[in-house]
Amino acid sequence: MANENQKQNQHQQQNQNQNQNQKQNQKKEKEDFSLKATTPNISAGKVISGDRLPTAYDLVERMQFLFVRVMKAINLPGHCAYVEAKLGSFVGTTRCLKETTSPEWNQVFAFSKESIQVLVLEIEVNNIMENCDCGCNSTELVGRVSFTIGDIPTRIPPDSPLAPQWYTLENQQGEKVEGELMVSVWMGTQADESFPEAWHSDAAEGNGENIAHTRSKVYISPRLWYLRVNVIQAQDLLLKGKTGNNSEIFVQGVLGNLALRSRPMKTDQNLIWNEDLMFVVTEPFEDSLFLSIEQGIPTKHESLGCCVVPLRNVEQRVDATPPASVWYNLQKPKANEDEKEGHFSSKLNMRISLDGGYHVLDEATHYTSDVRPASRSLRKPSIGVLELGILNAVGLSPMKKDFRTDAFCVAKYGPKWVRTRTIVNSLSPKWNEQYTWEVYDPCTVITLVVFDNGNLQGGKKDGRKKDDESVDTGEKNAGGRKPDGTVDKRIGKVRIRLSTLESDRIYTHSYPLINLHKGGARKMGEIQLAVRFSCPSLFNVLQTYAQPLLPEMHYISPLSRFQLDSLRNQAANITALRFKRAEPPLSKDVVEYMLDMGANVWSMRRGKTLFYRVAGLLSVIVFVAKRFDEIHSWKNSITTVLGYFMILFVIFYPEIILPLTFSFLLLFGIWRYRTRPRYPSHMDMKLSQLDGTTVEELEEEFDPFPSKLNGDNLKKRYDRLRGLAGRVLEVMSDLTTQGERVQSLLSWRDPRATSLFSIFCFVAAFVTYFVPFRIMMVIWVTYVLRPPRFRFDMPAVPQNFLRRMPAKSDGLL
Repeated sequence: MANENQKQNQHQQQNQNQNQNQKQNQKKEKEDFSLKATTPNISAGKVISGDRLPTAYDLVERMQFLFVRVMKAINLPGHCAYVEAKLGSFVGTTRCLKETTSPEWNQVFAFSKESIQVLVLEIEVNNIMENCDCGCNSTELVGRVSFTIGDIPTRIPPDSPLAPQWYTLENQQGEKVEGELMVSVWMGTQADESFPEAWHSDAAEGNGENIAHTRSKVYISPRLWYLRVNVIQAQDLLLKGKTGNNSEIFVQGVLGNLALRSRPMKTDQNLIWNEDLMFVVTEPFEDSLFLSIEQGIPTKHESLGCCVVPLRNVEQRVDATPPASVWYNLQKPKANEDEKEGHFSSKLNMRISLDGGYHVLDEATHYTSDVRPASRSLRKPSIGVLELGILNAVGLSPMKKDFRTDAFCVAKYGPKWVRTRTIVNSLSPKWNEQYTWEVYDPCTVITLVVFDNGNLQGGKKDGRKKDDESVDTGEKNAGGRKPDGTVDKRIGKVRIRLSTLESDRIYTHSYPLINLHKGGARKMGEIQLAVRFSCPSLFNVLQTYAQPLLPEMHYISPLSRFQLDSLRNQAANITALRFKRAEPPLSKDVVEYMLDMGANVWSMRRGKTLFYRVAGLLSVIVFVAKRFDEIHSWKNSITTVLGYFMILFVIFYPEIILPLTFSFLLLFGIWRYRTRPRYPSHMDMKLSQLDGTTVEELEEEFDPFPSKLNGDNLKKRYDRLRGLAGRVLEVMSDLTTQGERVQSLLSWRDPRATSLFSIFCFVAAFVTYFVPFRIMMVIWVTYVLRPPRFRFDMPAVPQNFLRRMPAKSDGLL
């Protein structure tokens, strides 16, 4: 009976789980994850009479604001004065200045026109009572200045700023009092130069110390270089203690808080390493590289000598020419603090160079936004301009306990990061901010992420329940670290590949904001964007398709996969540390999420995603095999006979194979022009295998690295499997991406590339028809087997063209 009861309970639990999964699947089916075309009220492409925004702000809707600039005051009584700008229930307060009767504030307040519900703007000057501290609420009114809303002038840039004026203060009875206040009041738009630094009424809760966290800012990534330290050999080392089998010698390089080591060498061997230690450094090169030779084991070792190399003295190179090797004299390590350092005979032979011919990769290869080399002398001029209008968001999910969301956006393209202002306590925020980037390569991706501001009132501290919040797959746990301070929760991400955009066309769409957490994927809302890619010369854009994607040094002297992963982590950490010191700062979580750090960690969902991508890629071969099986099995006699005679025709006339092939590809490309994609790519739920992911798979995906599972042996085996599977996923992703790039030649996803390939097929059809097949084979074999002296180290034009094709990886979440 007990066994039967257990079985019944198990069946009941299984039925409950199935019902829950069915309900979750039904909810997912009801949610609309598609990309929607919108028609915002923007001035781009329209002729508008009267007042309008300048062309620099034609991708966003015009928003009117009432600006109040409080400059200074004179002859004020008291010694701790501050100013309040009141417009209905919205109050903007300046800082309190002590010990002066002529304070200067020079602060700007911006009140949205939508929030204006009164007819009078009041600007009050208050004074803290002398017997009270500045933190006390006991104040007295010194005087006020009033403005009627209808009488306030309108200013439209590029008009000069409105000149501030002196106004005599009045008391509550309207009588003149001692003291004057210099202010300027005007109606303007987001095109006003005072807009970014102003206090905004829609961020009213950002008063005080948090006001900086609500402002829109532009960040520039540090200019990064690769530092190559080629350790060759050492001489005249004074070994310590007794040399044994367990004693090893290695070179350690320390730069900042990063230490790299060479492979260990036994003490009885020739100390010749000839190994590269690669660092990421920033301009200007003010740091110094600390190098030492260590003896012992990795966990316990002591220095045999050290030297310091200032980076400003290191040779900069832009090609593969190796720098000259230099013998560095090592300094004797200190035995104690009283002992002075001295030179002795130990030396270390190294080649040290700053490699400016590489592009320092800080993003995932598939989503890179910049491919220029680090050296300015190798950089080419821009080919176009990318304009992004961040309009608004609708239907955002509450991100805080009190069912509120303080949303802001971060967009990155190239070295330029932008951050919109924070709209406080709104599930339908309106930003209407426009930003511009120079484009140097069309085969790049712009990334935009919506965050919830955690630095304002109601923000979440110490983020211990971050796993349950809106978090991307495994990226937060890539390093297994604990977040500190406030947490900017992730709402959703949007990626747009520039090569999929037509030139000078304005794309206005509403993008779904999809987020993945342990409970599954959920739509967090929608964001409306306006995107325009303008290029003055189409020839310059088409010319880039024949050029290598990365600088020449990546092909002449390629870096290993391990080096690229290590250097990418270094670059991301340097960028995160730089932005952490900005005002307002960008947290490390934000930077790592924008750069897709930890995206190569294994998960069952990602494995299934790549499997179905490979299956979809091989579907053409499967289709051909099925058709051949039908012919072979005589399911349709007419089809079999026709296929037989076609094969005989091809056998007797092989010279028509290539013309027919290229003609078919040309016609197929023309046929698919009707169904070409007319909108940018976006996150695909079905492609990402988010519709059928189980709870166990999501728990595995969000399990940190290393794992939290109990049992040391199980943990080691599991982590080893995940590390290996991550590499397998990376290889599968590369292979699948190459195949999808071949498919995209005729998909019109990149209209310029498909046009070029169609033209090539048209020309190739005629060439292969008039040129005999044997002659072409002779030319091809001769070209392939040409002597090495006639070959080039750079990739061929077809290879460069194929690498620039878009793949389905743009739609992965």
